[in-house]
Amino acid sequence: MNSVPGGKLRVGVIFGGRSGEHEVSLVSAKSIMKALSPDKYEVIPVGITRQGAWMVGVKPDALLEYGKSESGGCLPFNSASGGMASLNCDPASKGLMLIDRPKDENQVQLDVLFPIIHGTYGEDGTLQGMLELADMPYVGCGVLASAVGMDKTFAKRLFHEAGIEIAPFKEVLRSHYRAAPDKTILEIESELGYPCFVKPVNSGSSVGISKAKSREALKAALDLAARYDRKILIESFVNGREIEVSVLGNDDPIASLPGEIVPCNEFYDYNAKYIDDRSELKIPADLSAETIEQIREMAIKAYRALDCAGMARVDFFLERDTGRIVINEINTIPGFTSISMYPKLWEATGISYPELVDRLVALALERYRDKQESLATVS
Repeated sequence: MNSVPGGKLRVGVIFGGRSGEHEVSLVSAKSIMKALSPDKYEVIPVGITRQGAWMVGVKPDALLEYGKSESGGCLPFNSASGGMASLNCDPASKGLMLIDRPKDENQVQLDVLFPIIHGTYGEDGTLQGMLELADMPYVGCGVLASAVGMDKTFAKRLFHEAGIEIAPFKEVLRSHYRAAPDKTILEIESELGYPCFVKPVNSGSSVGISKAKSREALKAALDLAARYDRKILIESFVNGREIEVSVLGNDDPIASLPGEIVPCNEFYDYNAKYIDDRSELKIPADLSAETIEQIREMAIKAYRALDCAGMARVDFFLERDTGRIVINEINTIPGFTSISMYPKLWEATGISYPELVDRLVALALERYRDKQESLATVS
């Protein structure tokens, strides 16, 4: 399948996108591209602007500066074959199509794609659906796991069905809340009480999340979450330590040692993750051997419950008073900078960043071959 002389794989790293996590994606992509060995891979950068335009050959730093420019600026492409592009959904083409190029010069063939777009339009199954139509091997979860993992309430229902403990929660539609705000707030108070967490159902990086301790704070939290999604999740507060586990694999996944986040703020919000550097990451977490084994087993159970592939990070609460383990959520395209929890946990478990990236590319090709076997049986 190699399309490059010398046996190198052509890897398209897709980054940027239309979500609120655009900048995080650029940093993750920069780290991945640096880790992909030039001896094994030819890396093709594929940037997606905030407006949704696809570009081949634009580096993450250039896309960041482009996004800051009010006029749009001018993008420096790092290859003669770069430029504006679109995904070619013809399965025979296996790649991208450059716009405004002659037909004999407009194909950018790829062996595998590495999507590293966090949040909506990248982590939610929409991009994965396009790649399935194009019959392209790609790193990470498929359409179903991506979509369900992004939808926090659907994921919770599946976790509960799999026997994994979840915190009490309530889902509210934005339209219903706006039509009857007082009634909605009374229902939340009656069913969950204070304090509680309010989140957009489909979001990542703690965007739009608030902790509410009073009626006034709850209303402000609901208003904020409603700016990001039509569905709002309200969860009971769990007084717990924040524990995270990285999972890697397809049909036979493995789990890393767990790590703990000690947030500098009241909870691990966007500011604590990406702006304020006072949050502490304890890798590995200071836990008993028995608790570590339980959490690793639960992480794999959650991964399989959603039929994940490639990678995911599973987040838990370890209740301080009881030692009860409660799942919080799963991230199917976790942060992938050199200091992000996902690769750091694997590093502590014995898999370096470059080796991790190698394994993910291999897992993408393995899963693609497995799917091809099913297609071959269709008459």
